[in-house]
Amino acid sequence: MSDFVKSRLNMKRRILIVDDEEINRMLLKNILSNDYEVLLAENGKEALEIARSEKERLTAILLDLRMPVMDGYEFFGLLKQDEVLKRIPVIVLTSDKEAEVKSLNMGVADFIPKPYDVPEVILARIGRIVQLYEDRNIITATQFDSVTELFNREYFLEYETIVDQYYPEDDKDMIAVNVNRFHVINATHGRELGNKVLSTIGKCIKDYVHNYHGIAGRFDADKFFIYIKDGDHAEKLYEAICASLKDVLEDTDCRIRLGVYKKASENPDIARRHDYAHLACNSIKGNYTEHVAYYDDEISKREHYEEKLIHDLDKALAEKQFKVFFQPKYKIQSGEPELGSAEALIRWVHPELGMISPGVFIPLFEDNGLISKVDYYVWKDAAEHVAKWRKEYGVNIPVSVNVSRMDMLSENLADEFVSIVDAAGIDVQSLLLEITESAYTDDKANIIATVKELREKGFRIEMDDFGTGYSSLNMLTDLPFDVLKLDMVFVRNIHSDERALKLVEFIMEIAKYLNVTVVAEGVELKEQYEQLKLLGCDVIQGYYFSKPLCADDFEELLRKEINHDN
Repeated sequence: MSDFVKSRLNMKRRILIVDDEEINRMLLKNILSNDYEVLLAENGKEALEIARSEKERLTAILLDLRMPVMDGYEFFGLLKQDEVLKRIPVIVLTSDKEAEVKSLNMGVADFIPKPYDVPEVILARIGRIVQLYEDRNIITATQFDSVTELFNREYFLEYETIVDQYYPEDDKDMIAVNVNRFHVINATHGRELGNKVLSTIGKCIKDYVHNYHGIAGRFDADKFFIYIKDGDHAEKLYEAICASLKDVLEDTDCRIRLGVYKKASENPDIARRHDYAHLACNSIKGNYTEHVAYYDDEISKREHYEEKLIHDLDKALAEKQFKVFFQPKYKIQSGEPELGSAEALIRWVHPELGMISPGVFIPLFEDNGLISKVDYYVWKDAAEHVAKWRKEYGVNIPVSVNVSRMDMLSENLADEFVSIVDAAGIDVQSLLLEITESAYTDDKANIIATVKELREKGFRIEMDDFGTGYSSLNMLTDLPFDVLKLDMVFVRNIHSDERALKLVEFIMEIAKYLNVTVVAEGVELKEQYEQLKLLGCDVIQGYYFSKPLCADDFEELLRKEINHDN
């Protein structure tokens, strides 16, 4: 607990008196003992040892300048080299007017003249200095982020306004700094390493802006902002941060990305400055070849485009502009391939913008939390189609639907799915729930608890994109799932690359050990199909059998399958 907090709890402050004359020490101790807890030292060396051992508890130091062994000047100089000790106010004890001026210029808080003949004045001066420094410590504690020692959001905004006010003639840039997939560091290595990464980045940024007369703040998680005089800073800062992280992330590549809004000071809208720098930063999110991006017209156009998509979402859902497509999945281990299930895939047919790729709107809605609205639409539509096919064709074709990270945060997720299948009149095993492997790393304990609840309700869980996420192999024994979806990156070269083949063989062995079904995605060639069948893969989807089909075309395919069987 810090001294300024103790003072608010009416605890006695602790003061160190440093003077080589015993009578002076005793006089001051008698004056102060009623109000303070007093420690004594007769020279600078002894005082330094006490100060270092009591640094978190000392409220003030009363210091004589002329002492043997180590004088007050040397002691004060060493004090200023310690990040904690330099915050303790030092009050000089002297009768030398020249020494008073010199010590004040050095940075001492105040002085008390000798002899100590007016105790009330001494107590008043000490009380004033203690209160002043405690108040300053409170302000310091609230304005800086505890992990990085950079300004927090509120104080960064205040200082940004002050910089604009006092230096209006200087062009200034806004720089956003982010760590790619920072949550993975926390999930796989622990929060302690995550905080070490943040503090290392913070120190590097702090040193840089100090040298170039800028300000820096941490807004939240791994989001940093820098407001600095216009210049070529981004590349230098990137290199400096990467160099500082080498020892921290020994076995990991640098994950830093920066977005720059040049001459941000020309824009009076402070919120927009941050938005534009952050937009530039996010424009290279997931791009491991680019690490610096600048806000420009293209990013501006993209911003307006994305704003329109966000604005139009509710209307699009109400008007059913979203169309659910179904990609057939075939069981291949028992004789001829047999249509057994499908995956629901979303498409947006916008009345003005035309067909919008899910690769555009899904990441956008995932970032701002709107993806849950789209997912619910897909779940409901898929369930209704399963019910329709059963009623009209007498067959049960389960459909896989995506469950995003945002969905997994819902406390009522299991009840929502039960409500959907009940309303459609289908059983819980007719809706297969796909969760990406990387989702398990976001909040492993809570995600696993949610998945277990879903399975207890009877739902089957598919781990999507297996092998492309960040789960270590030993995590697989903890992750509850029923189906392992083999990502297309493993399938692509299975027929022509021995290493790819061996890797798939290894994954198949894992699935066999865990007693889970394997679905291979992205199968396009007969050779890939034959090889996967030979390896024991259970289910296949991909263009070799069929592209994703609209509902009408899928029903036509379904009729053909039924007629063929008959």
